[in-house]
Amino acid sequence: MHVITQKAIRQASERHPKATSELTVWLKTVRHATWPSIQAVRETYPSADAVKVGSGKTVTVFNIRRNDFRLLTAIHYNRAKVYILDFLTHAEYSKDAWKKRL
Repeated sequence: MHVITQKAIRQASERHPKATSELTVWLKTVRHATWPSIQAVRETYPSADAVKVGSGKTVTVFNIRRNDFRLLTAIHYNRAKVYILDFLTHAEYSKDAWKKRL
């Protein structure tokens, strides 16, 4: 999969250094993945969730550092691309404001 953009991962790591090692592993894993569907994603990341947002689109949410952070992505399986949308703390994620924004 092609991750767009890896810069967003670096920025998230800078803002939240506790998440750096897991984000690095996530990035390496995703770059080598060939996921055709959310079911395939869940084979690698069982806690990944497909969440419908305000725009009507589906966002794939990854738990990072157990439950401390959430990585929000848009996965285009047909093009093998993963777009980084946001990186939130658990508290920010729980407020659900991101669902309206995306």
